[in-house]
Amino acid sequence: MSITRAELETLMLEVEQEDPIDFADLPFEEEDLRSLVASHLCEMADAMDSFSEEDRRLTLMAVAAKLVLENLVLHIQLLRTHGLPLSGSADALLSRLRRGESGGADD
Repeated sequence: MSITRAELETLMLEVEQEDPIDFADLPFEEEDLRSLVASHLCEMADAMDSFSEEDRRLTLMAVAAKLVLENLVLHIQLLRTHGLPLSGSADALLSRLRRGESGGADD
């Protein structure tokens, strides 16, 4: 693979500057969680060495989409648990869904 675990961790930190992660009171160190995720993603990427460039891109898009969906669901569940309103971005996405603008298979 063309990126190391340490390089990926650095990129993750740069992205987090714009969109910080609330680790709250998890019983793990932020650095350890970041390292675990970076290692896992590097292993996944290495396992795709035999994939074509297009298959690699599609696989990474599928993984990213699944993670964004999981994050959205967890975010909504957390807000509902605490009786808080949705964030602007989550509310906008769900408004699109309510209006039937979810995209669908043809988009």
